[in-house]
Amino acid sequence: MAEQSGRKHFSMVRNFHLADFFTMANGFCGVSAILEAMKFLSSGETRHVWLAAALVPVALVFDVLDGRIARWRHSASPMGRELDSLADVISFGVAPAAIAFAAGLNSVADQLILIFFTACGLSRLARYNVTAEAMAERTGKVNYFEGTPIPTSVAPLGLLMLAFRSGDLWRVEVAGVELHLTALLFFASGCLMVSKTLRIPKP
Repeated sequence: MAEQSGRKHFSMVRNFHLADFFTMANGFCGVSAILEAMKFLSSGETRHVWLAAALVPVALVFDVLDGRIARWRHSASPMGRELDSLADVISFGVAPAAIAFAAGLNSVADQLILIFFTACGLSRLARYNVTAEAMAERTGKVNYFEGTPIPTSVAPLGLLMLAFRSGDLWRVEVAGVELHLTALLFFASGCLMVSKTLRIPKP
């Protein structure tokens, strides 16, 4: 029994393609960014939140490379696509939300917006996987993204870090509800990701 289990695990590792290891590196960066954000909260040392923010664009580099390598080696697979989605939701959904919270977007309203943002990213990836399969069956190629891809979350994250550097996250209070206006960047990003009317050509 143990021998059969060992063969199964070996078979799984053997089925990994070169592109999948770049996808794993993407996910590694995302998890590391979350941990660095947590270190900032516990220590107060700003180098941790800056490192966390820097790891997200590094994850984007790995995300771009895994797709190019898969196309170059003609090794795209359903498993690779699912692995890519799981890595992306960590690196470009959960990690930016965690960094934003650590940087100061921590009021109740801010948290609801960050949860909305992450949920939009999750649903965006799930919808893409389903529609991409259907489109590929009809045409053999996915020609466009429906809604902005989740890696575009590097944009609101970058703007947030600029605000963090200046020391002003634009805190306002409306009807007794505290909100940081920089949180609206993540709200807008979430809305763009789940848009059905916005179509972006796929390279």
